[in-house]
This record gives sequence, structure tokens and C-alpha cells, in this order.
Amino acid sequence: QVQLVESGGGLVQPGGSLRLSCAASGNIFRGNVMGWYRQAPGKQRELVAFISSGGSTNYADSVKGRFTISKLNTNNTMTLQMNSLKPEETAVYYCSLRQALRTYWGQGTQVTVSS
Repeated sequence: QVQLVESGGGLVQPGGSLRLSCAASGNIFRGNVMGWYRQAPGKQRELVAFISSGGSTNYADSVKGRFTISKLNTNNTMTLQMNSLKPEETAVYYCSLRQALRTYWGQGTQVTVSS
């Protein structure tokens, strides 16, 4: 199976930065898409960004220019660099991996943007 382990969430002031990481392990196919989703209180879960095994990326309009999704060179690790964070971006952030016909999820990590 596939396991996703997240790290990097926490409390940050408005305008601050955080970097989330997600390490995928298990039966990872060469062709896959990894991404970040978030769900704020009272709102639907939304896609933040994703990156394919070929390196192509896509971002939600609300985070373009501020967030960067990347893959590290070891063990299917993915990062999300978040800059200029806003209070309304307080949410649980989820790591995901899609391959074949299945999607896998991490447990989620809390990001709180507040003074």
C-alpha cells in the first residue's frame, strides 16, 4: 500500500511563511500525481496545488505567486512552500497521491494563520 507522512504545519502570523512536507512510501508507481488540498471551517475541500511525476505543476488561482510545490530528489518527498499567508488560509492541509485508479491521503496537518 501507500503511506503519506506529513510535517511542517503549525501556527504562523499573517504574512509569514511555512513549508509543508509529505513523504510517500510503499508501492509508488513511476507515473503519479501528488498534491496538496485544504479544508477550512465551513468550506469545501479545495485543491491547492499538484505536481506530476513529469514535473508539471498546477495551482489554485488564490495561491498563484505565493505558493510553490516541489518534489525533492529522494523517496517521493513533496513540499509546499507557502509565503505571505493570510488568516483565511487557516485550514487542515492534506497530502495526496493519485496513481492508476486510486487516490491516497495523509492524515492532514493543521495550519493556523493568526496573530
